[in-house]
Amino acid sequence: MSDVNKVRIGIAAARELEIEVKDPSAVVSAYEKALKKGDPVLWITDMREHQFGIAVASVAFIEIEKPQDRGVGFGAT
Repeated sequence: MSDVNKVRIGIAAARELEIEVKDPSAVVSAYEKALKKGDPVLWITDMREHQFGIAVASVAFIEIEKPQDRGVGFGAT
């Protein structure tokens, strides 16, 4: 089973940014903290240590996708 979670963030301009992270709850906590403090930018670090700065006011939604096992072959599992 993969330990990689995908976090998809909808931007108010009808675009999405998909970032692979190990701990999606940390993204949610950082977003809630930024909202509470009035921070203009949410910073997220992905699996490869790349940082993304997202304008907090532009976030329309946050979707967390759980890791999925990927089967091998063409048969049904």
